[in-house]
Amino acid sequence: MSRNGLLAALAAVMLSAGSVAAQEQPAIQPRVTTEPAATGQPAAVAPPAAMEQAAPTAPVAPTAPQPAGQPGATARTEPSAISLALPHDLSPWGMFMAADIIVKAVMIGLAFASLVTWTVWLAKSLEILFGKLGARRAARAIGNAATLLQASRALGNSGGPGALLVQAAEQEAALSASALDHVTGDGLKERVTSRLSRIEAAAARRMSRGTGVLATIGSTAPFVGLFGTVWGIMNAFIGISQAQTTNLAIVAPGIAEALLATAMGLVAAIPAVVIYNVFARSISGYRQILADASAGVERLVSRDLDFRTVPQVPALAAE
Repeated sequence: MSRNGLLAALAAVMLSAGSVAAQEQPAIQPRVTTEPAATGQPAAVAPPAAMEQAAPTAPVAPTAPQPAGQPGATARTEPSAISLALPHDLSPWGMFMAADIIVKAVMIGLAFASLVTWTVWLAKSLEILFGKLGARRAARAIGNAATLLQASRALGNSGGPGALLVQAAEQEAALSASALDHVTGDGLKERVTSRLSRIEAAAARRMSRGTGVLATIGSTAPFVGLFGTVWGIMNAFIGISQAQTTNLAIVAPGIAEALLATAMGLVAAIPAVVIYNVFARSISGYRQILADASAGVERLVSRDLDFRTVPQVPALAAE
């Protein structure tokens, strides 16, 4: 082999060994020196080609979960939050249990008002019924009597406003008996009329007791329910701001609770107004019956005064 061929073979072996060593060396990132060298020479920069060959391909790291406050996290977690926030029981009892403490207090107050309404209705209905029966019986006895004494015997000790009317007339006549021989009976009639009117008014007031509660409930219950409605809707808007969504599924429970408070206000108010009007008419009829009985007593007093001066009918006077 010639000398030139031997040199060429040696150079090829050295080049192959150098390439293998370059591939086995780890990749070293080039460092760029921004500060000038002490000798004033510019810093050496690795060639781009060598950087590309030396840098291995880095694997792509998985994306870390974003915090809950970022938009992407809100979009991913919103369905689960909605499913957790939605109540499973939208019945009246379930809405009551899930309502705010203020709305619960409003509902309890309206339920108690409704209970008071129906209690007053039951008690006052029985009282008016028996009162009307007793007043009709007294008015019938007074109408069938010829004198005040006969009416008193017919009523006896039955009690009630009718018997009180007759007793008041007898007492006034007894107090004025010594003066009837010297004066006319006009004064006695006026005094009897005054006492009868007072008894009649007292009986009407006694029968009207309890109806003022119905008037109060009927006039205030809708506004109390409206207060609960406003409070519930306010809580619904607060829920919207906290959930950062306008989804109807988030708003619906709060609005349902608010409307339940309105419904309970109407449930308490409507029967109270209707029952109050019925009682007002019934008490007016009761007072009319007492007015008829009072008019009958006045007629008996006037008749007794007239027959007092008539000696032709001793039998009637004796009665």
